[in-house]
Amino acid sequence: MSEFKAITTQEEFDKAIQERLNRQKESIERQYADYADLKAKNAEMEKELGSLRNTLSEVNEKAKGYDKTFAELNAKIAGYETANLKTKIALQHGLPYDFASRLVGEDEKAIRADAESLSKLFKTQTPPPLKSTEPTGTGEGAELRTLLNELRGE
Repeated sequence: MSEFKAITTQEEFDKAIQERLNRQKESIERQYADYADLKAKNAEMEKELGSLRNTLSEVNEKAKGYDKTFAELNAKIAGYETANLKTKIALQHGLPYDFASRLVGEDEKAIRADAESLSKLFKTQTPPPLKSTEPTGTGEGAELRTLLNELRGE
């Protein structure tokens, strides 16, 4: 073994550790050699992230519009289905077509109950006569009136 020699000056100390400092410097340079590339890639990714956030906010706004339109269309469809159901029930119960819109109820059972109660009102009325039941009378021109009424189909 070599004998230990004490370091007494700064120059000797610098000379002794210079090689160790160079190795450490090379090790750190190798470790962080791609720092500039990573920094550039990070800047590029930040730009892309900003662009994607803008696109996402635009898409979210469009989606809100579509959701609103979807809800409105579903409400219209429900209205049409209800109107169709009311018309169908009104015709089944012998109600005039114009009375279908006057039926009330949220479901088929309630609408049917309303149609049944309304149809009872229509059934109790006597229908108007098809032919005039008044006598044609006698006297001057009675025969002509009878002939005219027959031609008219009364």
